[in-house]
Amino acid sequence: MSEEYGERYGEGDDDGASGTLSHRVLKSLLGAWALAACSAEETLAVEEHLTACAPCADEALRLRDAVGLLQSERGLDLDPMLRSRVLDTCLGRRPARIPVPAWAQPYDTETARLDALLADIDPGEWHAPVQLRWFEEDHPVRRKATVAAVIGHLMTVDGLVADALGLADPVAFDGGGDPTSRTEAYWLGSRQPPTRAVRVPWREQSHTLVRTVSFAGRGSAELEVSYGAFSLPLKDALLERAFECWVHADDIARAVDYPYEPPSGTHLHELIDLAARLLPGTLAARRRAGLAPPVRGLVAAGAPGRTLHLEVEGAGGGHWYIPLDSPAAAASAEHEVAHIALDGVEFCQLAAGHVSPQEAAAGQGGDKGAVRDVLFAAASLSRL
Repeated sequence: MSEEYGERYGEGDDDGASGTLSHRVLKSLLGAWALAACSAEETLAVEEHLTACAPCADEALRLRDAVGLLQSERGLDLDPMLRSRVLDTCLGRRPARIPVPAWAQPYDTETARLDALLADIDPGEWHAPVQLRWFEEDHPVRRKATVAAVIGHLMTVDGLVADALGLADPVAFDGGGDPTSRTEAYWLGSRQPPTRAVRVPWREQSHTLVRTVSFAGRGSAELEVSYGAFSLPLKDALLERAFECWVHADDIARAVDYPYEPPSGTHLHELIDLAARLLPGTLAARRRAGLAPPVRGLVAAGAPGRTLHLEVEGAGGGHWYIPLDSPAAAASAEHEVAHIALDGVEFCQLAAGHVSPQEAAAGQGGDKGAVRDVLFAAASLSRL
């Protein structure tokens, strides 16, 4: 028998017996036992020893308490920033082989943000009442819907983009149509009120749209998307869809009492720019409908004319010059007759019909009639 064997198994030790660990060895294992670092055989031997040796039992308790003080409690929930850090790392290491076009990124981002909100709400909240608001002519309009019905509305109008790209329409609408008629047809045609099941086809459709334009590349940007009474290039149509997605996501978040942030400054600037570019045509349409006074003087296409300076402050802000007398006129700082200054998010709320023209502008100057016309034109950009 070796010396090491005899020392470990207690040969000549009054507290040990042949084939069992000695008292000295068992005492030396107490620290490892407290850290749960012993083998199964050693753990069994230590615990059997503790039932018969009071000094070792006291020492074991002190060691176990000390280990507890060294170990901080950790919840089962993952760090909420873990997903973002992993994605940032992955995207930083290897760019996507087929990148999403810059003009489609706001839509990609806003649909992903809304999907994350929908993933967090309770099942019962899919039937929470949502207040939809927009302007028709010069009057605010309100309509109640559920969270699920709003997602169905977004999916239905996104179908206009899908139709332009030659993709299947998930709501089986017979092609074309304007956003309102498509939505009404979808709501009335449902056998039962929409449920949270609508999230799956809506998200699959948004993924398909982003994937399709990514593979199509730059050549698809100018493809026309019909909205019934008007059309937009595909790149502007996806900006419009991103805008509405954010607005209705905010409507849903308010309905379920959930915090929701505006888009990033870069994307917010693109959404504001789209609305500003649509203002001249909208103002002309209001004049044709008798909702705005006629122009004060004819301006040849491309010639400078009366101009309103739109100054948008905050994240995503900037300066835009809006021709007042004709969409074809050239806006010019030298021909500025009026000025409007307001916050970026507030301007978007105005364009969404969530803020009245009378309440919107933080700062106004110059021709009051021009200011009023442009503010009401901005509100007229809204619809169901």
